[in-house]
Amino acid sequence: MAEVTQVSFSEQLRQEAGTAWDEVARHRFTDELAAGTVERAVMAKYAVQDHRFLDAFVVLLASMVAAARSLDDRIPGCQFLALITGRENTYFVRTFEALRISEEDRRTTPPTEAQAKLESIMRDAVASGSLSEILAVLVVCEWTYQSWGERVQVETGVPFYCQEWVDLHRGPYFGSVVDYLRGLLDREAAGLNTDEKAKVRARFMATLAVEKEFFDSCYEK
Repeated sequence: MAEVTQVSFSEQLRQEAGTAWDEVARHRFTDELAAGTVERAVMAKYAVQDHRFLDAFVVLLASMVAAARSLDDRIPGCQFLALITGRENTYFVRTFEALRISEEDRRTTPPTEAQAKLESIMRDAVASGSLSEILAVLVVCEWTYQSWGERVQVETGVPFYCQEWVDLHRGPYFGSVVDYLRGLLDREAAGLNTDEKAKVRARFMATLAVEKEFFDSCYEK
């Protein structure tokens, strides 16, 4: 009899998402980013709106760290938090300078509907106090980005804001972050009842849907 391989909870959620996953992982924005053909206006809108919910993401990640079950579970999250508030935030600052986006421009540009929805999802997950629901949002945010980051091939000579954004979302270290987050979610899921799993599933699917909306919104005039 062939051995049956058990599918992890996080993988089960990804499979249940079906084509919705690929609509994010294979979005035109990711291909244009790697090719260096993304229009400056599209990139500028993406950078401004993505950076706008960086604070909410930091709170989300820090809340996961605080709710984690042990020091060993917290350390990788702390290390990733340092990257987000350091190298990644600096990337945005340099990108704003390269695209000539002033602080005033960023401050006065209203959030898109998709940006507001994604930020609300992050803050609502934190307010739930549920480690598994917080992890569901984090897993979608990071795993989808790893999926396209590992898929695309960056063309030679693309602007740094294209090259570096891809580089931040691929490679051994980022892969270890995704594995870490998925591992925590899979462990938490083992102790959840049916209703609790349904809430996690809903968080996962809602976050995935808005990720696509966010990419789409960058092309809206």
